[in-house]
Amino acid sequence: MVNATSEAPRPELARRLCTSPELIEGGRGLRFEIQRDGLAQAAFVVRHHGKARAYVNRCAHVGVELDWNPGEFFDCSKLYLVCATHGALYAPASGRCVGGPCRGQALEALPVVERDGQVFLLEAGAA
Repeated sequence: MVNATSEAPRPELARRLCTSPELIEGGRGLRFEIQRDGLAQAAFVVRHHGKARAYVNRCAHVGVELDWNPGEFFDCSKLYLVCATHGALYAPASGRCVGGPCRGQALEALPVVERDGQVFLLEAGAA
């Protein structure tokens, strides 16, 4: 999700994750945590087709983290996100499973925007 305005999101509604150049097309992702019901959950952001895409770091099939090494989410072709545990393939643009035992299910997407050379995670209520 990319917002067309050039202003940074309101600080109370967004969390800065990284600078835009830190996310290289098809390269290492950035791991971070989100809070859900008082518990920390692993999440990540990667760049695919020029856009930052963020997801909860949990396979739709088994519920394990995807990355095979910290921050390594893409398969060797750099076309899909891959679960290191059982090889499920996910479309980076949508998070939808396109191959493996969870076909048709999807990763949980998180809303991100890029503005002024920064990548932000939007919190509830952000525009």
